[in-house]
Amino acid sequence: MSDAPKKARRTSLRQDAINVPNLLTFLRIALIPVVLLFIAEGTPRASFWAAMVYGVTAITDFLDGWLARRQGLVSVLGKFLDPLADKLLVMAVLVFLVHLGHVPAWAVILLLARELSITSLRVIAMSEGVVIAAGQGGKDKTALQMVALLMLIIHHPYDVHFVGFGSFRADFNTVGLYLLYLSLFFAFTSAGEYIKLFVEAVEAKEERLRQEDEKQKAG
Repeated sequence: MSDAPKKARRTSLRQDAINVPNLLTFLRIALIPVVLLFIAEGTPRASFWAAMVYGVTAITDFLDGWLARRQGLVSVLGKFLDPLADKLLVMAVLVFLVHLGHVPAWAVILLLARELSITSLRVIAMSEGVVIAAGQGGKDKTALQMVALLMLIIHHPYDVHFVGFGSFRADFNTVGLYLLYLSLFFAFTSAGEYIKLFVEAVEAKEERLRQEDEKQKAG
């Protein structure tokens, strides 16, 4: 049996809303309040369960994209919902962690400003018929953010044991903060990459249109 992705089928918006990949995305959105409720409790046990639920959202993020490609269920609704669910989760958790005093407000403001700016840039690009694909810097930023959030959700210090090497006390909130700051670096370097790609794509489109216009006039 072939493992190649199936060709996307033309479906209605109603059908798109109830296919398995998009239902997983809806589940990811629905789990956001659950994560926040566990974080709000503030105990090590609650933080552990918050991290577990957060881990489930990460798994569904992988599964919905894989299933959509595998089953030929890639849809306009899915392309809209998937990044929206990711951003809602990240924004909700970060803002709540600021409220609890676990994360400095300035770092979250910078990250949210970057996300809103790049999302707006992509919307403008799409309106011009230009698709801006995620670059390596953006992928590195996303990966670091996901791990940083997991560490920040766990929050409490724990004794980490290594067989044959002893143990040490790990402050997960501090580790998460360092990873979040590192993700800030990649956030803004990748933002520069997106702006460069946007400018190049728009210029290429304008040049193509100019050449087509000249051909029509010459003909």
